[in-house]
Order: sequence, then structure tokens, then C-alpha cells
Amino acid sequence: MKEIIIGIVVFVLLVAVVNPFEIWMPDMFAMTLVGLLAAASALFAVFVLSERGGDERDAFHRMLADRYAFLAGAGVLVIGIVIESFRHSLDMWLPLALGAMVLVKIIGLLYGRRHY
Repeated sequence: MKEIIIGIVVFVLLVAVVNPFEIWMPDMFAMTLVGLLAAASALFAVFVLSERGGDERDAFHRMLADRYAFLAGAGVLVIGIVIESFRHSLDMWLPLALGAMVLVKIIGLLYGRRHY
């Protein structure tokens, strides 16, 4: 349950940092939100790294959640790359993030096959 609450906090902070409705503008407030986002993301990462599967069904559910999260993240990044490429203003962070996701996925697969 802690992971879900922290995940929701990270999502809310992401929406607040993006500021889709231009509700706030002060730089100090925006930097505070970025700091809170970084802290909440680190806390979420600690929970994700420390989780252990209880049985096969629990491990399967975690694997499905990981797979869907990876696909959603990669899909959003690819859509961002396509849209920004059409605008001729591709931000290098998008392909860098997608490349990091794919590279770590490959490393994780190789590590898993070698050690398990």
C-alpha cells in the first residue's frame, strides 16, 4: 500500500511541476515542487527496489506491472519524440531517456539469465 501512495504522490507532483493550467508561476514554489518530486521519486524507487515476491502469483503480478510500466513509459517517450521531431525541436532528453530504458532493460535481461 505504501508503494501505491508514494506512486500517487509522485504522479501528483509531476502534474504540479508540469503546471498544465498555468495556476502558479513563482520560481521558488516551482523549485520546491521539483525538490519534492525528486524526494518522492527517490522514496518510490526505494520501495520498488526493496519489494519481494511472496509466491509465483505475486511475482507474476509484479512482472506484469513492470512490463506495463515499461511499455507505457516507452510509448509516451516515442510519442514525444515523434511530435517534437515534426515540430523540428527535438529535446535530447526524450531519446536519452528512451535509450536508457531500453539499455537497462537489456542489461536486466542479461543479468537475470546469467544469475537466475
